[in-house]
Amino acid sequence: MVAARRSFFGTLPVAALPRLVASVAEPDGDIEYELDFGCDDLGNSSLDVQVCARVTLLCQRSLELFHTELRAKTRLGLIKDERDEDALPATSEPLLVSGPLRMEDVIEDELLLVLPLIPVAPGSEQKMAAWISTDGAEDAVDTEPNPFAVLSRLKSS
Repeated sequence: MVAARRSFFGTLPVAALPRLVASVAEPDGDIEYELDFGCDDLGNSSLDVQVCARVTLLCQRSLELFHTELRAKTRLGLIKDERDEDALPATSEPLLVSGPLRMEDVIEDELLLVLPLIPVAPGSEQKMAAWISTDGAEDAVDTEPNPFAVLSRLKSS
């Protein structure tokens, strides 16, 4: 693939990637991908990966479903031995290849790396502000006795 500078592009259903399905709320949607094999400036085998997917996640702030777009663009340096990692340029991420390379695995890995660790829907801050009334919380604080009031009376005696 590298010597021929092969390129692959197309779409793949989210449901076809089991690790990604386990990380999203609903396994709907498609993934657009583009994979370009080649060599970098130093002659190292490389794979340029571009993926884009629209997935459904569960907001951890509001517990509502929301859609978000995942995008990844990276260059992978294909290596056969861990010792070869030092020869890669800083712009490449190492990918250890010890057998046949499954393109679905590469696509899934890149999407999992850009998946938010704690999904939060845009605009959920306003919903939280509406749920928590700061006026009521301040009133409750004012009516509670001050635990240090006793100390001030002892100090004045």
